[in-house]
Amino acid sequence: MCGRFTQHHNQEEVIERFGIQETLFDIKARFNIAPSQQIAAVCQEEKRVLTSYKWGLVPYWSKDAQIGNKLINARAETLAEKPSFKKSLLTKRCLIPADGFYEWKQEGKHKTPVYVCMKSKALFAFAGLWDEWKSPESKILRTCTIITVEPNPLISKVHHRMAAILRPKDEELWLDPTVKDLDKLLSLLKTYPEDEMEFFAVNKEVNNTNFDSPVCIEPLDLVKKMPLQETLW
Repeated sequence: MCGRFTQHHNQEEVIERFGIQETLFDIKARFNIAPSQQIAAVCQEEKRVLTSYKWGLVPYWSKDAQIGNKLINARAETLAEKPSFKKSLLTKRCLIPADGFYEWKQEGKHKTPVYVCMKSKALFAFAGLWDEWKSPESKILRTCTIITVEPNPLISKVHHRMAAILRPKDEELWLDPTVKDLDKLLSLLKTYPEDEMEFFAVNKEVNNTNFDSPVCIEPLDLVKKMPLQETLW
């Protein structure tokens, strides 16, 4: 599962990393992105576009937008079978820029949040799907979901699923709207190598979705050593 993530690289870095040709969404540093919020996404139309979708996919055929609260993630293994995702897999794929995500490690009766990122702290892309839904009042809502896969040995220490992180060499193929081969698309959704990743415990302030600060990604030991006024943003 992926239920919270970060994207704190600046607009120029995201544009360069993903070869953006048109920008429809202004990025700001985010340290605690949660479901139901607007999130940055990259899609391929006539150009490579940076846009935004609401996190929590509402299929075009749905009668109620509230279904999006249940569809923040989509299992790679069943994408081609589920009515909620099959059409989007064929025609509405996207990249979701990120630089880390959170999981919660069970320790006795308590859960400790941990932050997962690349050892290099580099930007990467979750594999995402999006859809467009029209309300009874004809209002258009564009939403997305993050695909999940089996965890690598590192992530399995804290959770039984992990977000599908695309290899950079596979991102262009994932976005290519002419690709309709399901086997080829599904083959891109692999567990990301553990040797490039790390995780560490972080401040429980991240549990509060209204708390969005660099403190969220500070290693817990470092946060404990900081004076209170320095932990506030």
